[in-house]
Amino acid sequence: MQYGICNLGIVPIRLEPSDTSEMVTQALYGDFFKVLEQRKKWSRIRFAFDKYEGWIDNKQYLEIEELEYNKLKTSDINLSKDLIEFVSDSVNNLYPIPVGSDLNGMALLNHKFDGAALTSKSTKEHIINSSFLFLNAPYLWGGKTPFGIDCSGFTQMVYKLNGYKLYRDASEQALQGEALSFIEESEPGDLAFFDNAEGNITHVGIIMKDNYVIHAHGKVRIDRLDHSGIYNIEKNIHTHKLRVIKKII
Repeated sequence: MQYGICNLGIVPIRLEPSDTSEMVTQALYGDFFKVLEQRKKWSRIRFAFDKYEGWIDNKQYLEIEELEYNKLKTSDINLSKDLIEFVSDSVNNLYPIPVGSDLNGMALLNHKFDGAALTSKSTKEHIINSSFLFLNAPYLWGGKTPFGIDCSGFTQMVYKLNGYKLYRDASEQALQGEALSFIEESEPGDLAFFDNAEGNITHVGIIMKDNYVIHAHGKVRIDRLDHSGIYNIEKNIHTHKLRVIKKII
């Protein structure tokens, strides 16, 4: 088994080993993973954080040893806190990194970081504050940053910034936590899941107080939430049908 770490700020992870293939997620600086299959130009990887799999360009990560991988897995929380920051190498080249980048691998990469870092788990009350970091970020399928993000990437990153792990896709996140029977039982920071006409869960958002929800739909936005689902006041329509509410924390 081989192992790797992302040494660049934001790297696309593809469904297939091709630059033209669909981007299913992104590797952020410091993300580390197992290399399941290696080809001449591409590698199929499985992230340590959420077990998500995809293909990464071999030029966009560095190989590490199993011992280093295992050490990273047991490391404490150490994430970049600001919207955008920089790490520098031994000759002072700068590498931009987005909020939520994992800083535990800097010694392996011979990088330095002088910015603000998150080093401890937060209480549930901080979830909504963290979600505002992404407000108005454009929707991007597979995205995980304030420069482009999808619905489950948004919820995953907000929870990550508070020290909690969510799976990558909405359908997987819906399997986590405790189901609530009514919106009235929910608290700010709980997750609301929405399904399509076939009954498949395809969307997720974070519940706010006073029956609002923050979610990625066109952009990260705030809409009304009722028993039917998400109500867009601007369009006067329900855009998503509520399936279940889950308490993760």
